Amino acid sequence: MNKTLRKPWTYVLFLLPLLVLYIMFFIYPMISAAITSFMKWNGLTEPKFNGLTNYKHAYHDAKFWDAVLNNGKFILFSVFVQVPIILFFSLLISNVKKLKGLYKTAVFVPSVMSTAVIGILWSFIYEPDIGLFNLALTKIGLQPVMWLSDSQWAMFSILITNAWQWTGFYIVMVLAAILSIPREIDEAAIVDGAGAFTRATRITVPLIMPVISVVIMLSIAGAMKAADIIIVMTKGGPGGVTDVMATYLIKYGITNAKYGYGNSIGVLIFVFSLMLTALYQVLVARRVERVEY
Repeated sequence: MNKTLRKPWTYVLFLLPLLVLYIMFFIYPMISAAITSFMKWNGLTEPKFNGLTNYKHAYHDAKFWDAVLNNGKFILFSVFVQVPIILFFSLLISNVKKLKGLYKTAVFVPSVMSTAVIGILWSFIYEPDIGLFNLALTKIGLQPVMWLSDSQWAMFSILITNAWQWTGFYIVMVLAAILSIPREIDEAAIVDGAGAFTRATRITVPLIMPVISVVIMLSIAGAMKAADIIIVMTKGGPGGVTDVMATYLIKYGITNAKYGYGNSIGVLIFVFSLMLTALYQVLVARRVERVEY
């Protein structure tokens, strides 16, 4: 057995099935999409090369840039609203003495639920007549809100739903980092007279910054590929105000049978995501020092 493991071809044979699947389902579709993005194709006739026409169309397409802006809203909401909430609840649960496992399970449950189920569930919560939110508003004398059909509230409603689904997943990640901090560090701070807020801001948060950095990067990546929750709840409506780049791609690439233009949008999503993650790595992530206890 040891002689077999010393042969390089043994490792190649183990990796070969995974490599084949990776090429089939990632590399080939990516290359195919990049090539098709330079063509005019409706999925039925022979593709015709049209150069940069699809990219020029995207550059001058106001609706596409509205979709890009909505992706930006996802990113800003995730980083500046969702991440602080994640940090707050992680610190809160870490200090609970009893039923800590129950709280961790409770916050994690939404992240393992199907997006379709969550979208339908929250659609009932946002329902204009019998929805939970509007019933609460009418109880305090306010007018009901058309959460998903009003252009002023539709995007905000989706952001709330998306955050509810994934916040628990990130809480568990951050909580694991907090609980891995040696107890002696916290006890030493208590002996020195540090209060709970001081210990959280001066000790706990700096020590878990590498994990927080990962959470932020995952949130950015998730915001760039957000589509399923929007399709389930609004299908990009009303009037396209909740469209993001992925849902806009689906409309043009599948619904309207403009596969060339749809693939060009897919390539732009990839490029934008690569640029954002690279910028974050260079400007923020590399400055976060790794902590060893």
